[in-house]
Amino acid sequence: MTIAPNLVAQILRLRDVEKWRVGTIARQLRVHRDVVRRVLSGNRAPAHPSPLRHSRIDPYRPFILATLTKFPTLTAARLHAMVGERGYVGAGSHFRHLIAGLRPRPAAEAYLRLRTLPGEQMQCDWGHFGHLQIGRARRPLMAFVMVLSSSRQIFLRFFLNARMDSFLRGHVEAFAAFNGSSRVVLYDNLKSAVLERQGDAIRFNPELLALASHYRFEPRPVAVARGNEKGRVERAIRYVRDSFFAARSFTDLADLNVQARAWTDGTSADRRWPEDNRLSVRQAFEAEAASLLALPQQDFALGERLPVSVGKTPYVRFDLNDYSVPHTHVRRTLTVLADEQWVRVLDGATEVARHPRCWDSHAQIEDPAHVQRLVERKRAARVHRACDRLSAAAPASATLLERAGARGHNLGSITAALLRLLERWGAAALQVAILDAIERDVPHPNAVRLALERVREAAGQPPPVALVLPEHVVKRDAPVRSHDLGSYDRDDKDKTDE
Repeated sequence: MTIAPNLVAQILRLRDVEKWRVGTIARQLRVHRDVVRRVLSGNRAPAHPSPLRHSRIDPYRPFILATLTKFPTLTAARLHAMVGERGYVGAGSHFRHLIAGLRPRPAAEAYLRLRTLPGEQMQCDWGHFGHLQIGRARRPLMAFVMVLSSSRQIFLRFFLNARMDSFLRGHVEAFAAFNGSSRVVLYDNLKSAVLERQGDAIRFNPELLALASHYRFEPRPVAVARGNEKGRVERAIRYVRDSFFAARSFTDLADLNVQARAWTDGTSADRRWPEDNRLSVRQAFEAEAASLLALPQQDFALGERLPVSVGKTPYVRFDLNDYSVPHTHVRRTLTVLADEQWVRVLDGATEVARHPRCWDSHAQIEDPAHVQRLVERKRAARVHRACDRLSAAAPASATLLERAGARGHNLGSITAALLRLLERWGAAALQVAILDAIERDVPHPNAVRLALERVREAAGQPPPVALVLPEHVVKRDAPVRSHDLGSYDRDDKDKTDE
């Protein structure tokens, strides 16, 4: 950072003439103390320099310098302990300040200006731009940025994650926007590109290799901790932050991407080309476009594919949400194929469900047809269980239900009524009553009930009690046996005789 000449002159005057301290100068001029120290150390040249004051650390300087030369990253706390064992008694805070001035600095490295041929290279990277709140989900807002190294043309696309499917989709859309691909694409050592690296031995992500094979480009990661090798995409991300995203308002992700595409086609493309100020980036890109590799005729297959397990409920869990599937596929392993718009559930090559993708979390996305079929299946199962119980207790019930169904009656209500009669009258009486209703050609529970009542009245029996009382109530309401009162008369007679 360059310090203004008038500020330098003012700091030197206040220090040498007014004898102000560093802190006083910094407070009064409203600058940082390091700025004042830089001015005093680099510009102060007193006519009569005073001799250096003796410091407690002076006897230990040779040892400290030798140790730091051998171990440049050794902490000041460890050094303080080492010199303390050798007799140093200074405070640790002041010692850390002194070590900061003694620690060897790496030599400044000079960089060559890299020039690339048209159509030779692209640079690619992710940029993090905060988060978006979608319902209960807090999704990261990630910018996929790709830059043509020669013309500096930028492709910008925002996603709600940085997973592999978004990474591949960014490439495909960038190549479509440029109407071609370069021969080399530079990456940082992110997991989407490099799974493992030992020196020059690199294991690429197989999905990236499939994309590179389809578009015929060479994926090339930069050296570890050498971000300057892809400085053009790094500067492009900073340019996106300052020129496009700062104070930007948008309604949703789709609106943000529409604005991003308009910006890259407009403001970004109209800026000056760094290689020649007489040209714009748009003009440089038009010249470079002829050197790009032609796109293949077939599209690259996109979409996130992963296996999912269906539990006892007909739903699959994907990206924090549950999506319904037909109830016939419970307890099975299916495949989810998802993109930004749709979530498809496959059983082998057969699609069994399709839902709009939900970016919320803990949501339940259902196809009404899936739920309705499950409800009908459960209802039919209840009817079948009831029919089985009736058939076992009163075999004639099957004939009655068949005739009732032929007449259009509600078999569910008839079955429920017959079950209540079974619990109240018993299996034998119900069988006889059903046969009587069939003989009268009235296949309805009311006819069965009347037949049971006629049999009861003919036998002079009381109506059966359907309510089953708890055991403690039955014991409480049990009849009480009367006690013989003759013993009381004998007791009274004995008392009179006495």
